[in-house]
Amino acid sequence: MLSGRLGLERARIPHADRQGLVWLDRGRLEVENGCLRFVTAGGGALGPGDYQIPHQAISIVLLGPGSSVTHDALRLLARHGCALAAIGEGAVRFYTAPPLMPDSSALARAQVTRWADPKLRMETARAMYAMRFGEIVRTRDIAVLRGQEGARIKRAYVLAAERHGIPWSGRRYDRENPEAGDLANQAINHAGSAMTAAACVAVAATGAIPQLGFVHEDSGQSFVLDIADLYRHDVLLDIAFGAVKEARARGAAPIERLVRKRAALLFRQRELIPGMIDRIKTLLLPGVTAEGPGVPPEASSVPPAGAGATGASGVD
Repeated sequence: MLSGRLGLERARIPHADRQGLVWLDRGRLEVENGCLRFVTAGGGALGPGDYQIPHQAISIVLLGPGSSVTHDALRLLARHGCALAAIGEGAVRFYTAPPLMPDSSALARAQVTRWADPKLRMETARAMYAMRFGEIVRTRDIAVLRGQEGARIKRAYVLAAERHGIPWSGRRYDRENPEAGDLANQAINHAGSAMTAAACVAVAATGAIPQLGFVHEDSGQSFVLDIADLYRHDVLLDIAFGAVKEARARGAAPIERLVRKRAALLFRQRELIPGMIDRIKTLLLPGVTAEGPGVPPEASSVPPAGAGATGASGVD
C-alpha cells in the first residue's frame, strides 16, 4: 500500500527504522540509473571510489568540504525524505540544510506541548540539568536553575584547566572583540561555535523546532543552544583546553584551526551527534525508545511532567 494523501506519495521507510547519518566529503553526490552515488578521488574519510548511498535507509547526509551535489541528487533525497546538510570538517560548522520532513509529527508536537506548558517546560529544563551534572535540582524557578548551572560551569572551567595544565584566570568574553581574550578564552569561543554546529545537525536530523528552547529563550536557535550546552561542561572544555595545550607545545599554530581539528576528531570518536539525537528524543519523549533520528507515530503522547526529570537523570 502507498501512504499519503490520495495514496499518491511514494512509500518510505519510517525514520525510526533508518540508520541515521552518513558522512561524505571531497567528492560529488549525483544520481546514476536512479541510484544515489558519491564519487570521490579520496583525500577525506573515504578512499577513492564510486560509492552507492542507501538514501532510503538513512535520515540525513552530512556533506563536508570539497563536495558538490547535483539537482537530481537533491530531488532524489527530497522524494525519499532524506535530509542533506552542508557542514564543515567533522561537523564543526553547520552551513545550511534543506528541511527534513519527518514521517511523524510526534516529536515536534511533544516539544511544543512541553514548551507551552510552564510546568512541563521547567521539568524539561531540570531534566537537561540532570543530564549534564547527574543530579535533579529541586528548584522550580528557571532563574535559580540558571544560577546553579553557572556556578557548576565556573567550577568545570577550573577543573578542566587543571586537568590540562593550563593557567586559568576566569571566563572573559567580549562580543564586540571575541579575539581579545587570552588563548584559553578564545579556544572556548571557537569550541562553542563547533558544538553549536553539531547541535544544529542533531536538531535538523530529528525535525525538532530550533526556536523553542527550554533554558535559552531569546535566540532563534534557543533549542540548538540548549542541546549544545549539554556538552559544555565536559566535551567542549576538553576540546578547548586540549587545543590550548597543543598550541603551547607547537608555538604559533592558530588556535581556531587547532580547535576545529580537535573538535572534528572528538565528535567522531565520541559519536557526539548520534548522542545528541538520542538526548533530544529522551528530553522530548521520555520513556520512548526509537532507533535513528525519527520517532514512531505512536510516541505522540506527552508523559506527566515528573517523567521528564526522572527519565533524563539516568542518561550519561
